[in-house]
Amino acid sequence: METKYCPNCGTEQPNTANYCANCGRKMASLDTVKDKEIKTIKETPKRSILKPSSSQSSFDKINQKITLENNQTSIVKKAWYATGFFFVLMILPFKEWSPFTGYWALAFISFFFFLLSVVTAFMFRGRAKKLQSLITGDSLLAEWTLSPSQKENYINYFFEQEKGINKGILTVIAVIGAVIFGVFILVIDEGKLFMFLLYIGLIIFLSFFAFGMPYYYKMKKIKADGRILIGAKYAYINGFFHNWDYILSGLKKVKIIEKPFYGIQLVYYYTDRTFSHTEEIFIPANKEDDLEELIAILKQKNTKKKKKRL
Repeated sequence: METKYCPNCGTEQPNTANYCANCGRKMASLDTVKDKEIKTIKETPKRSILKPSSSQSSFDKINQKITLENNQTSIVKKAWYATGFFFVLMILPFKEWSPFTGYWALAFISFFFFLLSVVTAFMFRGRAKKLQSLITGDSLLAEWTLSPSQKENYINYFFEQEKGINKGILTVIAVIGAVIFGVFILVIDEGKLFMFLLYIGLIIFLSFFAFGMPYYYKMKKIKADGRILIGAKYAYINGFFHNWDYILSGLKKVKIIEKPFYGIQLVYYYTDRTFSHTEEIFIPANKEDDLEELIAILKQKNTKKKKKRL
């Protein structure tokens, strides 16, 4: 009796499956194999996903396929547009011919947003250069593209995770808010209805973000390209850029995972005005990809900063 198996990882598949549920390989290209052939299937050699060495000209051909758009550049342009806009608003109150003459509050607020836009433009300019170095191959270690099933599993997993986290945060805020506003309502003599409506309005506002943002990011990830570009100090994961090369930042942990899907777990830390933070990212991969070699290189290139953390 013949059974349908994935020739990539050997997992048994339903006859109606379009993709392998384990590794994401397209089922349209699968052939029916006999049980005795599974051993041969599982012994498929590892496929290198690493960029060839600089002495190998073959990477020039590989890199011709990387037509990725640098999404950090568009953020830089928008930041510079905002800088110009707030600069104009900042000087209008000082001009006699301006309808905003004497509106010093407008000048003060515009100055604040002007500085914020300048900082954003320079910050994302640096990120754009780093991402471009991955696209051109200068800083690239490895690259691959997610299959439709891998991308779907990846997006759905993080959608459910983010939705659950936001729901928990909203519940805590709602309970704390109920206690605080409840005390005010019991103590004050007037304005009880106003305080109650203010509390309800605050919960509705926070609920919009708590339940709306996961859907926003889900749609954004669905529209993304599914590309994975890995460098020593930064990575591009399905439309989102991560980097850990700033001062007081670095790679904390990187390892192969089997759940929630086969791939890489990468944890890095960074420090900003709100102190130290940790970011955890999961990167789907195929079973035949040689992730051990990639992880060894990542650890080697990140040992100088925090040797004990890896």
